[in-house]
Amino acid sequence: MTERHYRVVATLAAAAILLAAPLSALATGDAERIAAVTRPATDFTRAEDYELNPGGKTTSFAAADADAFSQPSANMSFGRRADFTVGNGIFRKLWVSAPSSTQSSDGLGPLWNARACQNCHLKDGRGRVPEPGEDAVSLFLRLSVPPSTDAEREALATHRIGVVPEPTYGSQLQTFSIQGHLAEGRMAIAYEDLPVTLADGTVVTLRKPTYAVTDLNYGPMRPDVMLSPRIAPPMIGVGLLEAIPEEAILAHADPDDADGDGISGRPNRVWDVAKNMPALGRFGWKAGEPDVAQQTAHAFAGDIGLSTPLFPASWGDCMEAQAACRDAPDGADPEAGVEVPPAMFDLVVFYSRNLAVPARRRADDPQVLAGKQLFYESQCIACHVPKFVTARKTHGPEQAFQLIWPYTDLLLHDMGEGLADGRPEGQASGREWRTPPLWGIGLTDVVSGQTSYLHDGRARNLLEAILWHGGEAEAAKRKVMIMTKDQRDALLAFLGSL
Repeated sequence: MTERHYRVVATLAAAAILLAAPLSALATGDAERIAAVTRPATDFTRAEDYELNPGGKTTSFAAADADAFSQPSANMSFGRRADFTVGNGIFRKLWVSAPSSTQSSDGLGPLWNARACQNCHLKDGRGRVPEPGEDAVSLFLRLSVPPSTDAEREALATHRIGVVPEPTYGSQLQTFSIQGHLAEGRMAIAYEDLPVTLADGTVVTLRKPTYAVTDLNYGPMRPDVMLSPRIAPPMIGVGLLEAIPEEAILAHADPDDADGDGISGRPNRVWDVAKNMPALGRFGWKAGEPDVAQQTAHAFAGDIGLSTPLFPASWGDCMEAQAACRDAPDGADPEAGVEVPPAMFDLVVFYSRNLAVPARRRADDPQVLAGKQLFYESQCIACHVPKFVTARKTHGPEQAFQLIWPYTDLLLHDMGEGLADGRPEGQASGREWRTPPLWGIGLTDVVSGQTSYLHDGRARNLLEAILWHGGEAEAAKRKVMIMTKDQRDALLAFLGSL
């Protein structure tokens, strides 16, 4: 059977199994069907049914080229594709300072990190580490300080805030500014080589980064400031991750390691601004955002300095100590009162939710199947959970009731001292990170023209990323370290096929 025939059969079979149930809330029959199709693989002699469709019916079978992450959900109606295209235009547009003759694109800053969403999420993929002497755009520094008042401690305890911003510089270092204003400072990165010797004698040189802030233009930072670098993650599949039922995510949580496997997994609880209540965190490197809309609004505010319906302050991340920034002209729409009006904001959110996951490649290749077995046997799936089924009721019909293969549990895990940033966020400690999805990871170089993995891009390839794992992932990493070269190649071939 050709891959094309396999794809057609898999798509039809998936639709028959998952959509045959009545359109109601999850019933016993649904739960049994979902348990069956999400059960981990035990047969590694062939690809699983539907495995070529990691995004279910949303999966894109477009060419695996530089635009592979920019395709719409494949099951999207023709009428909704127009909204996707307009949302893409807004996502790519370059914003300018206010006032401007371009009234639908002004309001940048006054302090900012990027002029467009696309500048961070390169081709809708992951960001990159700056070259020596180059200003960073898609890698930036988060800032916060420990709580020092009862009010701050109460706000953290009730999830109303995730961090306490640095009093002068806020929660993110802005390295650019509009004319007439000073940028906050510059991010400095220094690397130290760390050689790691594998069991077969192969030496892999990791690079350990150290971060600092130089050229501060608004006075000193608090001495106890905590810095955390963050690289922009890929945008594909976020609408599907948003559609995973909360109970399905929490079913994988084991905060006290009750089963004794050394893997905990904890949910983060964050404040949902739209609902005015705590919610499960799903997005961001420490699961600090509850949904795609709030993640988008925070990016507009912190990265570009734009106001939205969720965060209407026109000055973005500027603190009260930065009076000139707060007093600067803004580009607010006269009717909406914000720089990104509701209709425009909704189109960007719609676009983001519908960036399709590319189809699997080489899923039946013997080397890939051997690597898949090693991935499972090394217990990588304890955190990188292969499969979920999305909820029936979602923000859009495209994401409803799909069998998906994201390879994440969306939970927090202690990744050891080597990856620790020492900066808590919500319930995430300074050693914990949310498990990142792996779908599409094999197309990183094709889409972005480079490979920068982990939260700060320190890993230049997937083997380096694995070797940085520690804490709860230490045992899995050790299993990789004692593999033969052929086994490592098979494991990397599997990851490359995702």
